[in-house]
Amino acid sequence: MEPKARLWLRYVSIFVFLAAVFQTASAVTHYTIPEEMDEGSVVANLASDLGLDLKSLSKRKMRLDVVASKKYLDVNKDTGELYILERIDRENLCTSKSATTCVLKVDATLENPIRMFNIELEIMDINDNAPRFRRDTMHLDISEATAIGERFSLTNAVDPDTGSNSVKTYYLSESDHFSIEIQTGRDGSKFADLILKKPLDREEQASHNLILTAVDGGVPARSGTASIIVRVLDTNDNAPQFDKDSYTINLTENSPIGSLVVKLNATDKDEGTNSDIFYSFSLYTSEKTQQTFSLNPNNGEIRVKEMINYEDFRIYDMEIIATDKGTNSLSGKCKVKILITDMNDNHPEISIKSFSSPVKEDVAVNTVIAVVSVSDKDSGENGQVDIHISDDLPFALKESSDNYYELLVSEPLDRERVPEYDITITVTDRGNPPLSDNETITLELLDVNDNVPQFPQTFYTIPVMENNAPGASLSSLTAIDPDLHENQYLVYFIIEKEIANTSMSMLFSINPENGNLYALKTFDYEMEKEFLFHIEARDSGVPPLSSNVTVHIIIMDQNDNTPLIVSPWRAHGSEVKEKIPRSTDKGTLIAKVIAIDSDSVHNSRITYQFLQNTDATLFSLDQYNGEIRTMRMFSYRDSRDQRLVVIAKDNGEPALSATVTIKLSTVETALKTYTEVPLEYDIFSDLNLYLVIGLGSVSFLLLITILVTIVLKCQKAKPSKAAPPCRNSVISERNSTIADSTLVSNDAYWYSLFLAETRKGKLVVRQPVPKGARYIVSSIPRSTGLTETSDSAASTLQVT
Repeated sequence: MEPKARLWLRYVSIFVFLAAVFQTASAVTHYTIPEEMDEGSVVANLASDLGLDLKSLSKRKMRLDVVASKKYLDVNKDTGELYILERIDRENLCTSKSATTCVLKVDATLENPIRMFNIELEIMDINDNAPRFRRDTMHLDISEATAIGERFSLTNAVDPDTGSNSVKTYYLSESDHFSIEIQTGRDGSKFADLILKKPLDREEQASHNLILTAVDGGVPARSGTASIIVRVLDTNDNAPQFDKDSYTINLTENSPIGSLVVKLNATDKDEGTNSDIFYSFSLYTSEKTQQTFSLNPNNGEIRVKEMINYEDFRIYDMEIIATDKGTNSLSGKCKVKILITDMNDNHPEISIKSFSSPVKEDVAVNTVIAVVSVSDKDSGENGQVDIHISDDLPFALKESSDNYYELLVSEPLDRERVPEYDITITVTDRGNPPLSDNETITLELLDVNDNVPQFPQTFYTIPVMENNAPGASLSSLTAIDPDLHENQYLVYFIIEKEIANTSMSMLFSINPENGNLYALKTFDYEMEKEFLFHIEARDSGVPPLSSNVTVHIIIMDQNDNTPLIVSPWRAHGSEVKEKIPRSTDKGTLIAKVIAIDSDSVHNSRITYQFLQNTDATLFSLDQYNGEIRTMRMFSYRDSRDQRLVVIAKDNGEPALSATVTIKLSTVETALKTYTEVPLEYDIFSDLNLYLVIGLGSVSFLLLITILVTIVLKCQKAKPSKAAPPCRNSVISERNSTIADSTLVSNDAYWYSLFLAETRKGKLVVRQPVPKGARYIVSSIPRSTGLTETSDSAASTLQVT
């Protein structure tokens, strides 16, 4: 029971204490101070106001209990003054805006005895706070279609101060579209409404930045500001617009497929889906245009869709529509004109309208042989063309009308020089780079008989070996005629000419088709040495043309005549017997062998040799003149009879020869005079008989040759102006002459003549003629002096 008693006693004590406190504190001490007083500031003398002894304050342990979060006040126990311990902020102390007054309650407690005093400090407000908006920035979304006078509530400003120090009014920054209206709430607070006073246009001004200022009623007044950002909401009130109402684009033909032509740009002042645009062709755009170009509906790009040819279409017109994606869509349009620029992509063209081929080679100058036309599908300089042909051709181009040209003959033509012409006509445009085309036509020339047959030579010298076979081919005389066909077919024939009553056609023949010349007989050089006649070649044209050539047939000598020994003379196959004195001196001419050859000079050149000699030391033989001489005097040992065999050999191939046997008999000197005259008489008698026979036959042959030569010379067109030959002398190609029964053909004959004539009592003399071309041989009787020569007394021979 004892613990419970103690507990009751404690409760009773507390109750008594509280009762004493409430009784003491029933009286409240009230003070009024402004907020924000400096620390240490004296509020009042609490000791004097409460009637307390200053000396007992410390003893009784006076303390203050402030009913607040902070200990704002304290008491000086020495002076009894109540002072500010910390700065008092009314707005922090009294957070309730509805309270009209702000009171800070303080309890002062004394001990011994315990005594409590209630103290109230009314905190008076001062204008220490500026109005402040709850949000520094206010965002308003207002449709541009909002009507004028529409109100929009704004967040009001808050001022912790009270009374006149709180928000008194609002101010709005300058604006053409907005104003404010201030409203007072039931609690006396002020707030503002934003009023639209002018229609909004988002496209003109998408947002409005305003400043709202709140001002309190304090002195001095304080203010606070907030930003108002009005975002104008879009309505689809603007149609898309292109940068230009019309576009003119120059596009080169043959632009690659997919290349960009133009990028159209349409803009819509609206925003969002109201500004999203898609592009399309209008119904006024032709199907051909839409096939040629593509339009991107999203970005407005027009690109080449298929190949463009300037020559097909030169202008493309289209209308493009730009439509927005708003609820009530709006659209705009523009026109696009695409001008195709020509590029030099077409080659010039040549067309042969008429052409005459073949033509005769004698066609007249300025004759039209062809008509051509030129064209180029390009335009401008790309379509302007120049036409030409090679300057080396005998033709010219002449413009006859627009883009028509005539091909004319500008120079005489000659088929034999150029049988046909490949005429290349070239046409070139003036583009960059230039393009060209050409057409080649072949002009064939027809032959006319305008060329005379031509022999390769004007004079033919044909050597013919004598003893030829009849019908032997001599040569081929072929003429050339550059004409064609019948104008080229030649016929050959010999122009008739008679020599010594013999026609050339009896001696020679010519193949009329190929000009091969043949001999119809066998020729003998010793009888006929040359022939001169003409051969004509005639074509088959109309009229025929012909030419002739001179043919000189020279009969070539063949070594077909054996040398003939004419001295010393002997009967056929017999020996020549001679008698010589045994006392003959060394070098004495014993005999002279003379041989003649009817062949030409070369073949008739004779050399002499001993074929047999009884004593080789006794006699010598000159191989050129045939003289046999003693090499020494006869001795008593030498045989009385000496036998000499001499061979006369010509210079032909093969060589021909003749021999003579001379039998020498030696006689004593006493018999010399007696036997010499009969010997010479016999020799002269035998030699004269041989000369008569030999010279007679040769003279007959030479007479025929002379007659033939005279006939040939008389048939020439121009008679020779040379002096007529002497009636007693004739010049022969064999260089031999017969005159008054005197024959001189070479040195052998000369010696024969010399020996024969001297034995006849005549003197034979050689006399040179002017220019040294010939020499004259005269035979003169011994009884006649050199100054008495005449035609009747002597005969003269001219030798080439």
